[in-house]
Amino acid sequence: MRTNFDQLLEAGCHFGHLKRKWNPAMAPYIYMERNGIHIIDLNKTAIKIDEAAEALKNIARSGRKVLFVATKKQGQEVVAAKAQEVGMPYITERWAGGMLTNFPTIRKAVKKMSNIDKMMTDGTFDNISKREKLQITRQREKLEKNLGSIVDLTRLPSAIFVVDVMKEHIAVAEANRLGIPVFGIVDTNSNPNNIDFVIPANDDATKSIEVILNAVCDAIKEGLEERKVEKADEEAAEQQEEEVKEEAPASKERRQRVRKAAPKEEAEKVASADDAEKVAE
Repeated sequence: MRTNFDQLLEAGCHFGHLKRKWNPAMAPYIYMERNGIHIIDLNKTAIKIDEAAEALKNIARSGRKVLFVATKKQGQEVVAAKAQEVGMPYITERWAGGMLTNFPTIRKAVKKMSNIDKMMTDGTFDNISKREKLQITRQREKLEKNLGSIVDLTRLPSAIFVVDVMKEHIAVAEANRLGIPVFGIVDTNSNPNNIDFVIPANDDATKSIEVILNAVCDAIKEGLEERKVEKADEEAAEQQEEEVKEEAPASKERRQRVRKAAPKEEAEKVASADDAEKVAE
């Protein structure tokens, strides 16, 4: 897996922030300064994307979930589309405080959404007043907007992927507190020290975000495909073991029948020999 340098360049991944806004901790990833703007070293970006992609592939292959987070306008649509492609949860509206650290409460809110859906289908909704219906419908829409994309996230994610680590600092802090690995697109104005897998790149351009997400999501797809193959092989091996176990008792019965028949055959041979001796006499 090797990220294409030209694609990164064409997408504008190398454009950092103004020099006066930089974070000194990003110095190792900065190539040069031009017209007061820092230029990111795309060779290092490509290496870091490949490292992150390999790690995410392993997470997907093990059947675990990665939560994608991008509440800034430039990344909302592309993150939602890519996360849906690989069947991963995502947050693109607003990061609710305690999304990770107070996860049981978030799950209750998601369950409430499911209960409202059940009310709508089992006839309960028809027996309440118009005003109550309107209130419940609005509540359902609000929950869907903020939490609809994490309905399938029944337990804490194994990692989070953040588009702008500065904007999503609460999500990063919660993940750090719980020891959840953080993958992040880090611009020159951000602090990379709290990010486990740093991807130094422009986090303000949609094309830049898209080209990076394409690379990591392709890796996740590979991991999911490998998981399918491994599961298929395991199922085939289990089926083979069951067939062997089923055949084993039948083979045992055959052996027992042969043992029982053997003395009878020997006796018949002896009797035939005696008869032959008598005739000879």
